[in-house]
Amino acid sequence: MVVQDELTKLGLHYMIVELGEVEIRENISASQHDQFKTALLKSGLELMDDKKSVLIQQIKNVIVELVHYSEEPLAINFSEFLSQRLNHDYTYLANLFSEVQGTTIEKFIIAHKIERVKELLVYNELNLTEIAYLMHYSSVAHLSTQFKKVTGLTPSHFKQLKEKRRSMLEDM
Repeated sequence: MVVQDELTKLGLHYMIVELGEVEIRENISASQHDQFKTALLKSGLELMDDKKSVLIQQIKNVIVELVHYSEEPLAINFSEFLSQRLNHDYTYLANLFSEVQGTTIEKFIIAHKIERVKELLVYNELNLTEIAYLMHYSSVAHLSTQFKKVTGLTPSHFKQLKEKRRSMLEDM
């Protein structure tokens, strides 16, 4: 909504305003571009002009969407899905991501999956088997191993720490 408001204030007509992407009908002047960039910065947003930065953000958006908002398992492997979705060769995407982010796409996915698992453990609505299934792990053991590798804790120890902290707060 902020982006749409700023475009309207500048008299620019947009066709698409989505997370990380705006498509404007007309060419914009350098002055309008600078005004738009400044207005976005004041709102805590950033205008990315560099095509590589835009592509990196698109990769991140696809990963976040899959990990946090999709419950359906992919019918194809992730590298193929990402290539099709962004219309680029996966090797190019992976090399660009690693070069710019300093980490691999796989490690970025794992970090997001573990963050999502933490959320699910804290909500306390699903058991570990259900979480492993929901997050598309092959087994609870695989989830637990990856969780411990990333956090240094087992999922059950993480959950116990959260419950202990919650009970300490209630006692205050």
